[in-house]
Amino acid sequence: MKRILTIQDISCLGKCSLTVALPLLSAMGVETVILPTAVLSTHTMFSGFTCKDLSDQLEPIAAHWKQEGIAFDAIYTGYLGTEEEIDVVKGIIRDFAAENTLVFVDPAMADNGKLYPAFDEHYAKKNAALCGVADVIVPNITEASFMTGIPYRESYGEDYVKELLSALTALGAGTAILTGVSLREGKTGAMGYDSGTGEYFSYQNDRIPAQYHGTGDIFSSVAVGALMRGLSRQDAIQVAADYTARTIDVTRNNPKKPWYGVDFEATIPELVDTLRRYASETVE
Repeated sequence: MKRILTIQDISCLGKCSLTVALPLLSAMGVETVILPTAVLSTHTMFSGFTCKDLSDQLEPIAAHWKQEGIAFDAIYTGYLGTEEEIDVVKGIIRDFAAENTLVFVDPAMADNGKLYPAFDEHYAKKNAALCGVADVIVPNITEASFMTGIPYRESYGEDYVKELLSALTALGAGTAILTGVSLREGKTGAMGYDSGTGEYFSYQNDRIPAQYHGTGDIFSSVAVGALMRGLSRQDAIQVAADYTARTIDVTRNNPKKPWYGVDFEATIPELVDTLRRYASETVE
């Protein structure tokens, strides 16, 4: 069984970051080790949430793992709250990333053309440096714009996406995958570029007319889990995109109208069935 370390915050109530990464990766048959950067009472869409920063615990925990000889097949980072955390995480990657360890970075910091309120452009550049030590990065178009300096566009064509992907891999990442990419009317998905082979790959599915908190975390978690299960990068983004879209669709049809996250728990059996199908096709 593959073992993955995921480094991000955890909300006691809320469906994002570690509260989706841990159950999804575990359901996908990947041993999941967590390194919480902070613990929140709820995610930040709630008012009056509490937050306990755990930055001072990251290095002692990592040192204990080093002492115990713990190794990882992948290191997956998500939302990191401060520039100092980014520096610490880069050190952890340096200490634990062996030759065959996949380093997967989701530089969660912006959307819809704007940085999250807690961040500025200097933080974006720090995240760009983190992406530079990764094998695979999965920014959205806004995050890619801030990290590369290429102006953000709401309307674009494939040439613009390829320009962003080229600039992202120039940061040092082996493969860049842009999420939330719409290449046709009514469609959305992802497009990637492997700088080692020079190959592009993409996947589009039907756009679901709804938005929920945490869907980017779901996409990233399923994508890295699929890679750990031996799927190609093309197949991994397809599985992640389809699962995210399916989960959004199930949630919007929930008569209770949940607002703070998606009903990913209800669709986990479908994700497991999808992985079984890919495994069966590989055997055949």
